[in-house]
Amino acid sequence: MTSAALSPIAATAVPQIEPANFLNLLIVDDERSIREACREVAQSLGYTAYVADSAEHAYRYLDTQAFDAVLLDLRLPGAGGLDALRRIKERRPEAVVIVVTGYGTVQSAVQAMKNGAYDYVTKPFSLDELKLLLERVASHLKLKSENRLLREKVKSKQGFGGIVGRAPEMEKLYRIIAKAANSIHPVLVLGESGTGKEMVARSIHYSGPFRDKPFIPVDCGSLVPTLIESELFGYVKGAFTGANQSKDGLMAMAEGGTIFLDEVGELPVDLQAKMLRAIQEKEIRPVGSTRRVPINVRILAATNRDLEHAVMQGEFRRDLYFRLNVLSLRIPALRERRQDIPLLIGYFLDRMTRTSGQEKILSDEALKAMLAYDWPGNVRELENCLERTYAFTSGPLIHTTDLPREVANLPVPDASNGNGNGNGNGHGKIIPMAELERQTILSAITELNGDKLQAARLLGIGKTTLYRKLKDYAAHQFQS
Repeated sequence: MTSAALSPIAATAVPQIEPANFLNLLIVDDERSIREACREVAQSLGYTAYVADSAEHAYRYLDTQAFDAVLLDLRLPGAGGLDALRRIKERRPEAVVIVVTGYGTVQSAVQAMKNGAYDYVTKPFSLDELKLLLERVASHLKLKSENRLLREKVKSKQGFGGIVGRAPEMEKLYRIIAKAANSIHPVLVLGESGTGKEMVARSIHYSGPFRDKPFIPVDCGSLVPTLIESELFGYVKGAFTGANQSKDGLMAMAEGGTIFLDEVGELPVDLQAKMLRAIQEKEIRPVGSTRRVPINVRILAATNRDLEHAVMQGEFRRDLYFRLNVLSLRIPALRERRQDIPLLIGYFLDRMTRTSGQEKILSDEALKAMLAYDWPGNVRELENCLERTYAFTSGPLIHTTDLPREVANLPVPDASNGNGNGNGNGHGKIIPMAELERQTILSAITELNGDKLQAARLLGIGKTTLYRKLKDYAAHQFQS
């Protein structure tokens, strides 16, 4: 910044713009004068601004606080700017990151844009320039929020939310959804990762009397443990460091509608008691408050864990389990309804054709291979498999060799034996499915340079499932 840019805000004539509606902004810069000037500008626009003087300081903030935007200096002492950007996006993938670069060069900023930054600004910059940039960020975030609400309204008109399937198991599921939709009782949705538990929860909500009210999904497995309580129940001003104003929790935001607790089995035990009280007493107590706030929300919950076993192990409260399990339904795994696989393939390929304008179909051999595969990641894995295959297939016909190796059931090359059969018995090397899964997961993480969230998305499994499997692999290796 120039010295003029560091003068008091009042000395800078900038027209008033629409407030940022208390968006959280983290400013990361090692120069105190710049941090404070940026904070004054941000606060004048309605942001709640936090400052950090190093990358490590920023990481501590990101572990305990949700941020809508980050202003990041790419030249921080002891930390590479692009590495800091990567770690920030890992912790807060939805955060809008603006990078600050100096010395009149934009090469590093361009690379940062490729790595997920929203925009950049070059030092020295004026307060007017920063204001305009933060105004654009606020407008961008507002538009994202409005689009999200619009998508929710569109989904409210879809009945069963686009669930695809005609197998007897699915017909039974539809009947249960219809009954659950007209009830006000809590519903526990059970099923493996990737079966579509959130889609079923949306179907219950949008097919029932609460369809015109909010549907608020909460991924209990991805929230930082120290943030879950404040995210769910809200907090009052001064409840903790950085709480500069009161904020409603997600349960209050769902007033009159539905709160969907995805991966509810991952809730910390100490928070389970507070959740039980909220459901039983129909009231919550925001963090730092002495008064209770009445709520009127319907509870839908989902998990891929065996909660009965978790109760026996003392990992989940028995009384909360019974409170959530008033009504329950189980979504069948894809391998249990193989007759729906061609239907799902047609649905996904038709959607991709409409998006790209290029029609592609499966060969008979490719379809047979997909029917024979067990799909441990279920419908999500099937969808991601088709997306990857569609993107990398040049012609209109998708062959078996275009499919991922595990789906096509192609032999795994074995470098220990020149003839390629691994054990020399003429039958090829038979590898257990669990080991193939382990190799696939670890290879994907390696190829993506350790990006576990991206690996989970491309593999078609949930983030919580991926982290649990990695933990199991590490424990097995230690025992070995």
